[in-house]
Amino acid sequence: MPQGTVRRHVVLGALLCASLAGACNRTTQPANLPATTWAVVDGQDITKDEVEKAFRANVDPATLVTDEAILTTKLGLVDDMITQHLLETKATAEKVGPTDAEVDKALAERKGNTTDAQFELQLSQRALTLDDIRKGIRRELAVEKLFEKNVTPKATPTEDEIAAFFNSHRAQFNYTEPQYRVAQIVVTPVPDAQRRNRLNDDATTPEAAQAKANVLLEKLRSGAQFAELAMDYSEDPQSVERGGDLGFIPASAFANQPASIRQAVVNAKPGAVNMVRLPNGAYTILLLVAAEPAGQRELSVPAVHDGIRDALRERKEQLLRTAYVTRLRDDATIVNNLARQIVDTSGKLPK
Repeated sequence: MPQGTVRRHVVLGALLCASLAGACNRTTQPANLPATTWAVVDGQDITKDEVEKAFRANVDPATLVTDEAILTTKLGLVDDMITQHLLETKATAEKVGPTDAEVDKALAERKGNTTDAQFELQLSQRALTLDDIRKGIRRELAVEKLFEKNVTPKATPTEDEIAAFFNSHRAQFNYTEPQYRVAQIVVTPVPDAQRRNRLNDDATTPEAAQAKANVLLEKLRSGAQFAELAMDYSEDPQSVERGGDLGFIPASAFANQPASIRQAVVNAKPGAVNMVRLPNGAYTILLLVAAEPAGQRELSVPAVHDGIRDALRERKEQLLRTAYVTRLRDDATIVNNLARQIVDTSGKLPK
């Protein structure tokens, strides 16, 4: 188990498991709803146009080659938007939301190094406006603040819980060989249709990959937070949501790695950041977070205590967020008219 984790940036898509609970919600029969009303949440419509806009903003159509795949994706978006609507309504009722300055900062982070002209072009290609993006950011930040108010404070484990976990998993902290806790930011030289970082940033050529890697390395040397840059820019789907954190890796795991990677980890001091170019043209920026010699670790070691605390807190917070959304959906009146139309037309929407 990793002895420390970076608090994950939770997006609405991560709550899909909670959304499945919507099947048990109180519903009304969708009598005489227009075909362009794809859902109704507590009397408020979610229209086809709204879903199509979300589809353009979040999905690359080139990755969906069949009508069934497109409809499945849109059905998932409707379910996400139902949950989003409930969370937004709750955030408004509790008067939590971002300031204009917070929205501006998030927008600037999303644009990254893209010029205003390039960003506007990207938006126009998806039939979106800057106002669309700002509204989306405001919704995301409001939902996050809602969770921070109602969920996060309840997720911190007690000292007794931390001690109980250590005692039950003591053997996991007895290292038979040196261990290295590593975090990484990966930049690839090829396009990825399923971009997974927070900014949907993707280098698509060897030249773009080299330029992006150099910019990120410079940002790190200027004091930028590694985990934040990883969540915004890393192209590794396995570690991006953990801020690039790979946890503790045994020394033997580096035996078959390129010498450049071994040197960037095994021969480095904790806190060191090194960039390695891989044979396939990709770049990996490696941060050595900590190095631990072989032997038994006790709970009194800060890295052990804090790592268990962070892992338990993250696990409990995810559970509480899921339960919070489930309860909101259970108390709501929801009609998914898109699902009804798909069933009624045997998988095809009417023209």
